[in-house]
Amino acid sequence: MPKVNTYDIKGKKVSEIELSDDIFAVEVSTSSMHQVIVAHLANKRQGTQSALTRAEVSGGGKKPWRQKGTGRARVGSSRNPVWKHGGVAFAPKPRDYSKSVNKKVRRLAIKSALTGKLADKQLYVLEDLNIEAPKTKEMVGVLKALKIDGKALIVTKDVNEDVVRASSNIKGVKTTISTSMNVYDILNCESLILTRTAVESIQEVFA
Repeated sequence: MPKVNTYDIKGKKVSEIELSDDIFAVEVSTSSMHQVIVAHLANKRQGTQSALTRAEVSGGGKKPWRQKGTGRARVGSSRNPVWKHGGVAFAPKPRDYSKSVNKKVRRLAIKSALTGKLADKQLYVLEDLNIEAPKTKEMVGVLKALKIDGKALIVTKDVNEDVVRASSNIKGVKTTISTSMNVYDILNCESLILTRTAVESIQEVFA
């Protein structure tokens, strides 16, 4: 079982915690992570884009000029896509982009992402995350103490309003709870910060 150090909010080592091999030491499956991320991004698309085809644009009922004898190209409608104010060729229409992924694939993808973060030494465990006040400078101080710079994902077991408010104005820092984290956010961050209770919750849910 892999072991990692746990730290307090001052950045000092407190103890060690053992991580489950079934979650933090699996064989990384890039294909499952790819499937889950593609589905995640697709499901975020609204699919509300719409444009008018030549049949839907107002006007264009009368043939602009006779078929032959004018010396100009033949044309049947002033609303064809080539003309100004014409319709759009192959116009996009509202559609559903959502994709579904097998539950086993989603679980494997989460485990693979967590294993990758641990292997890359981008995973940090905090003994607790009790800040004095819901202020940005408090969370900035925690990140500096851990020597974390860049994008970071903070995962707690339950919603911690103080942590959420203190992190909301820090560029590149996101917060979530252990049961709502997703593969995209894990891979998109440079540092994954878990509280000890969040680790225990993750191991309980995914073991």
